[in-house]
Amino acid sequence: QSAVASVDQTYQSTIHVCFADPEWASYTLGVFMCHSCSGLHRNIAQISKVKSVLLDPWSSSEVEFMDSVGNNAAKAKYEQIVPAFYYQPTHKDCTLLRDQWIRAKYERKEFLCVEMQEPYSAGYREGFLWKRGRDNGQYLSRKFILSEREGVLKYFNKHDAREPKAIMKINSVNATFQPTKIGTPHGLQITYLKDNSTRNIFVYHEDGKEMVDWFNAIRAARFHYLQVAFPGALISDLLPKLTRNYIKEGYMEKTGPKHTEGFKKRWFTMDDRRLMYFKDPLDAYARGEVFVGGKENNYTVLPGLPPGIQGYHWQFGITIVTPDRKFLFACETEADQKDWIAAFQTVINRPMLPQEYAVEAYFKHKP
Repeated sequence: QSAVASVDQTYQSTIHVCFADPEWASYTLGVFMCHSCSGLHRNIAQISKVKSVLLDPWSSSEVEFMDSVGNNAAKAKYEQIVPAFYYQPTHKDCTLLRDQWIRAKYERKEFLCVEMQEPYSAGYREGFLWKRGRDNGQYLSRKFILSEREGVLKYFNKHDAREPKAIMKINSVNATFQPTKIGTPHGLQITYLKDNSTRNIFVYHEDGKEMVDWFNAIRAARFHYLQVAFPGALISDLLPKLTRNYIKEGYMEKTGPKHTEGFKKRWFTMDDRRLMYFKDPLDAYARGEVFVGGKENNYTVLPGLPPGIQGYHWQFGITIVTPDRKFLFACETEADQKDWIAAFQTVINRPMLPQEYAVEAYFKHKP
């Protein structure tokens, strides 16, 4: 009992806010973790042996070891040279990102040796990924090349093709893991702007390390591009811009600009200030995009629909008011309605950046 009390005291004094409910510990590494990450540590059992802080018996020597190490000391040891652009996941991120972060630190020791970081820090990367076909939904092996020098990510439809099928400029590329949506634990959604409209590409690789290396290579290329584009910017200001998760995704119903046609069910993605809607979540192109600006520019979100208008199947309406027109949506449940309104409000409450006015102008003059 005294051993448990001691390890609990050590746990309270060394843990920080990087984990949710850290009631587990690796007694070979000397670190505390949440229940979810404890399962990932068991994947490297030859390195990390895990116990419950509260439920398992602890020997005096194990308690002393935990007391002598702790999360801060382990971080100082295993994270000596983490590149600024490298994505460090939290407990909210997908299993793949958390698993590979744990393996990179403790199994491969990537952040003790710069040479180990070549796959994502060299500025050039090529390899084969399974890419979803735009029209038939079939996944086929495609050659991808990321070139920081050229400022592009490109892929080829045939392995011996000279000309790429698509060239994605690094300045508009985004990558986000979407395991549930794509239906594979290693699924990555890559987007880029083509004629100022968003194009989606869905890829995966059987090897989790390969997929996370691609993700961090894209982040590295974006980081170095932004450093050149904004030479005076602080690194801390650039990091949130390397890749982004979507503010919200899900189904809503929508009607057309005249509000007289029926409501149709569509998949919606709120990507920064672009609200896009698709017939299917894995469509390559959006059926339409709506720019959501700031409240100081007369953008507002309201619960409900205008008088006399009713959703087709779903009754929980949302009205987005822009300087030019109103967009009408309906949600299936009141909880969905509240979540979407909160997401829209977050964007509307944020003042617009100078470059966002150019995007708004494009949407206004869109045919």
